[in-house]
Parts: sequence; structure tokens; C-alpha cells
Amino acid sequence: MSKELLKTPIEFLKGVGPQRADLLKKELGLFVYEDLLTTYPFRYVDKSRYYTISEIANAEAEVQIIGKIRNVKEAGAPRKRRLTAEFYDDTGSVELIWFKGARWVRPTLKPDTTFVLFGKPSLFNKKFTIAHPELEVVTDEIQGGEGRMEPVYPSTEKLGNKGLSSKGIKKLMYTLLLQLKGTLSEYIPQHVLDQTHFISREQALFQIHFPQSLEILDRARHRLKFDEFFLLQLSVLQKKNIHKAQYKGYPFAVVGSWFNTFYSQHLPFELTGAQKRVIKEIRSDLGSGRHMNRLVQGDVGSGKTMVALLCILLALDNGFQAGLMAPTEILAKQHYASLLEMGEPMGLSIALLTGNVKGAERKRVLKGLQEGTIHLVVGTHALIEPTVVFKNLGLAVIDEQHRFGVAQRAALWKKNQRPPHILVMTATPIPRTLAMSVYGDLDLSVIDELPPGRKPITTKHLFENQRLRVFGFIKEQIQLGRQIYIVYPLIKESEKLDYKDLMDGYEAITRAFPLPNYQVSIVHGQMKPEDKDREMQRFVKGQTQIMVATTVIEVGVNVPNASVMIIESAEKFGLSQLHQLRGRVGRGAEKSYCLLLSGLKLSDNAKTRLQTMVSTQDGFEIADVDLRLRGPGDVMGTQQSGVLNLKIGDLVKDHSLVSLAREWAQHTLSEDLRLENPENRNLRTEFLSKYKSKLSWSRIS
Repeated sequence: MSKELLKTPIEFLKGVGPQRADLLKKELGLFVYEDLLTTYPFRYVDKSRYYTISEIANAEAEVQIIGKIRNVKEAGAPRKRRLTAEFYDDTGSVELIWFKGARWVRPTLKPDTTFVLFGKPSLFNKKFTIAHPELEVVTDEIQGGEGRMEPVYPSTEKLGNKGLSSKGIKKLMYTLLLQLKGTLSEYIPQHVLDQTHFISREQALFQIHFPQSLEILDRARHRLKFDEFFLLQLSVLQKKNIHKAQYKGYPFAVVGSWFNTFYSQHLPFELTGAQKRVIKEIRSDLGSGRHMNRLVQGDVGSGKTMVALLCILLALDNGFQAGLMAPTEILAKQHYASLLEMGEPMGLSIALLTGNVKGAERKRVLKGLQEGTIHLVVGTHALIEPTVVFKNLGLAVIDEQHRFGVAQRAALWKKNQRPPHILVMTATPIPRTLAMSVYGDLDLSVIDELPPGRKPITTKHLFENQRLRVFGFIKEQIQLGRQIYIVYPLIKESEKLDYKDLMDGYEAITRAFPLPNYQVSIVHGQMKPEDKDREMQRFVKGQTQIMVATTVIEVGVNVPNASVMIIESAEKFGLSQLHQLRGRVGRGAEKSYCLLLSGLKLSDNAKTRLQTMVSTQDGFEIADVDLRLRGPGDVMGTQQSGVLNLKIGDLVKDHSLVSLAREWAQHTLSEDLRLENPENRNLRTEFLSKYKSKLSWSRIS
């Protein structure tokens, strides 16, 4: 019964009606009873304590006092009437004042009536005043006053004008809860509730809105957060299980001459233990006959490209082609160059395909892919265009996959009769709670070890008034034969932003480092591709010592001789970006540095980001801080943030509860994959109502 009742349109709730319903829909997105029920208070006012007037001086914020009214007066022009009254108890008195609403308030201020007053005192001319207090006539219930936690709800000016301030919404909530009493059935399986010892769903919903104590409020929050996480984990695990059950993969049964020859004769360095472990996990997937859908996380410089190449060689050993898709042309070209260097000596046929590959070269690549003479194609989203036809695509590697939409990734599936195996790579470390909630439908591998010989990068935070000192350091490094990156956040001046932009910076650098002694490159996103390539190549070849750039060089640039990264206006960058930029240096044998230049005035958030960068190079530690500062929606970006429609749960603070919910979701699905057992009937209904339309889980219905 509860599900049908909860879907009742909000206008049918006593006290709402059509006009208020329209406002609630527009202002707060409340359409049905369930929307109101899950609009949780954003704070609570503790009304369990009563003060006397003599104790006001020691009160920190709002106070609650029992007393009476006298000396009610009105003053001022008709349109600006001001109402005052004296509120007193046995220990003293305080002035009450109303600057508006005098004609409605005055009739309620009855002398010889005992009121409970609630408001925030302020000191004026050595006397306490309370503006616009809440007043309630004392009843036996109020006088008891034990454990009165007053909920505060979101509202807007338009709602307030219609009597739907926080107090008005509280009245609607009380009406709704009385109507729902006895109808709020459980949907979490009984065996889960028996072992987790949560309070009932009905009790949790009543206590989240009108808690009797802090202890019961905490238990209510705990239960409702678990419910949210449990449904979320069911959704990602259900998708993963159905994927494995429905999609067969091409079995890569052979480890043949491509893989073995490269491993024994062409491997440029010894693999780390983490790389070997991840390759073993991937080989197990590829040989299982099931479709692989695996995410490989690895910090900047951890050797993900080498892992990808070895997997590509396994595809070749089994008669298949491979494709690697990157989000930008610069990154695609970088992958192409490094894979060509490693694979060409053993006869690997590799092609590059981006939007800028045209004419005869494009025809050659398309023909080679269709005929199977090209083993591996590296490119941008140009790879998913209908004109790109493979003879036998068996493996698709997607780099920095959060930069692609779901439809773009899905287009790769259609490039063969059976979907090719999918290997997703990211250098953006994803905190575990976020990974299991957003990418929980993927199998996860982590390369948590850097290759031997990579030296730690010295990171320092300097202020912009220390720029001359920085210029001196640059000159010292250039004399040692090193190269320098200087990165700016802007391309053109912005009236709203007062930090240095790229063109100003470029001019300042060329003045400080003049020709012919110094050569300076410039690269930014608004340049023509051929100009960008030319400037990039000059730097790669060592013809220029300084590269002035925007974040276009965040990924995809590998210059081992570049040992210094200077980030201007570093406080304007996110932590993930700062970490990626720092990863552009430290790739050679020389000692490397990252200098973070900022303005003198920093927000607390900016200070935390810069201090984190200075104190650690651990990408996962940085990702945890980033998640704490920005929240999951921003960290994930627009492509995936809609997945986490959480009203009360917090993936950062509630990580242990996320893990508990995942364990129970796994247990539930292991016993009843399609939620068809009688005890899961309510769970199935709730699950489908939340996730069927959003995540296309229709396969389980």
C-alpha cells in the first residue's frame, strides 16, 4: 500500500491545494508525497533546554524562555509600523520587536498568557532585544519539553510568502507522517535487517523529521543512508552481473609469438610487481570466454601504456585487431608515438586516426583496418565513426574514460559481431567508495607501484611576489641543460578574474628570457593543430627550453629532459589537475621540481589543495582530499554525476556504510539475481522505481 500512497500528487495533501502545489513543484521539485517525505531537514534547533532571562548573557545562539507579555506598543508610519513588547519572567525582562507583520502579530500577544519564546538575542544599548521571535502558548506537552529537536527545512522567499517557510513545511510534514502511519512497509530483506540491527524504516522516517533525541536521530540517519547505499550498490552490481551473464567474449586462449617475443626480447624495462599482477588479472578475463569490462587505475607514470600494449599483443596472438581511443588529439599522438617506438621493431602495424587525418592517409588507414593489415589503430572519437570498419576488432582500450560519454563508449561495441573486450585506463585515482559506487559495474585493477628509478618530485608553494627568485631558478636549470614548463589557467584576459593570463605571461617570459640565448614555445587550445604540433615538436626535440602553455599539456606530453613544472595561479586549479600537471616532469633521470605560484590571498579550500600537493605525491591520498573538498558530483564530472542521486548519504563521510551496503547487496544478489523470491518482492518494486528509468535496468524486469 505504501508505494501507491507515496505516489499521490502533492496537491492532495491537506494544507497544500493547487496553488501551493505549483510553487512546491517549481521551487523545491516536490511532485508527490514521496518527494516531500524525503526532503530531510538540513539542520535542527535544540529546543530541549529552557533559559531564564538572567541566563541570556551565557547563551551562544538561540534561546528558549517561558514567560509572559506586557507593555505592547506600536510606533511609526502606517506602512512602516513597528511593534514592541516586553517579555518577562521571575529573573528579568527582554524587549521583543517586530519590524513587519504588526497587524497579524498584535492580536496574538495576550497578557497573562504564558508563552514559550524562541529567538536569537542581540545586545543594544546594554539591553537584550529579540527580533521576530517565535511564540507558542504553553501546553502540558510543550512544558515537558524533553528532547525537542526542531527540524529546519529548505524554503524560498516565494514559498515563505505563501505560508510555506520552514515552519509551514514542518506542518505539512507532520500531516503527511500522520497519514502514512502504519503504511510504510520494509523493502530491505528481513535477513539483512535481522543481522544489521537497524531501526525500522517507518521509525527512521518519523525520527529524521521529528527526533526525540540526538541518539535516535543518529540511528535514523544511519538507517536511511544504508537504504540509499544498498539500492545504489544493487544497481551497479546488477548491471555487472547481467553484463557477465549476457555477453560472451572472444576467448583469447593463446599466448603466442607476439606476446612472448616482445616480453623476452623487446621489453624496455623490468615490469613492476603491480604491472605483473594487473596483466595476470586481465589474462584471466580474456581467457575466460566472458566479455572483459575492466578499469585499470594507475597514477601518473605507473606504466599503464605498457600494460595496454601487452594486452594488445594478446589480441594479435588470437587473430584480432585492437584500438586505443583517447579523449584528445595530443594524447592520441603521444600514445601513438610511444606504441610505435615499442612495437615497430617487431613488425607491429600501427596507424593514427584523428579528425585531422584526411585524404590519402585516411583512405589508407580505413582500407588497412577493413582488410586487417593494420593491427592496432590509435585515435580520438574518430574511431567510432561509421566509416571506420574493422576486419576483426577484439580489444578496445579507452584512456581517461571519464572524458567520454556513455554513447561514445557504446559505439565501440558495434564494431564486431560480438562486443570487443574493453580495457578502460585512468590516471585519475578514484577513491574506493566512489569507484565501487560509480564504476562498480567494472572489474577494477590498480597499478599502485611506480617503476624503479623514478625520483620523487620536489614540490614547493611560492607566492607571486617571489617570481624573480623563480626566474633565477629557471636560468640555473637551463644552464644545466634542463627544460621548463610554465602553465597558465587562462588564454585571454577575463574581467572577472584578476590572475595572470597566458599572453601576458608569455610576454613577461620572453622579456626575462630574450633571444638569442633562450628559445620559448607557446601552446594553447585555440591554436591551429599544425601550429600546436610544430611548437610541441620544437620542445620535444630540445630546440626550445621553455614551454608556456595552458592545461592542454595536462596529459599526453612526455619529455624526459623537462625537469621543472611551474604552475601560475595554482590556487585556481583543482587538485586532480595539479597532480596531472606535476606528472609531466620526473620522467627522466634528473631531479625534478614542481613550483606552485599563487596570489597572497587564499581561501581555506585553496590552502588545503596547495598544502596537499606539497605534502604528498600519492595520487590516491590526493584523490581522497579532492573528493572531500569537492564532493562526488564534481570529481566525477557531468557524464557520471547523475548516477549518484543521494538525498542523505555522503560517499566521503559514510565510506564504512557504503562498504556494508555493498556486502549485503552482493549477498542478496548471489542468492536471488533477479530479485524474484517472495521476500524480495518489495525490494524489487522499490529498486525498479528508483533505477529502471535512469539506468536502463529493464533487463531484470
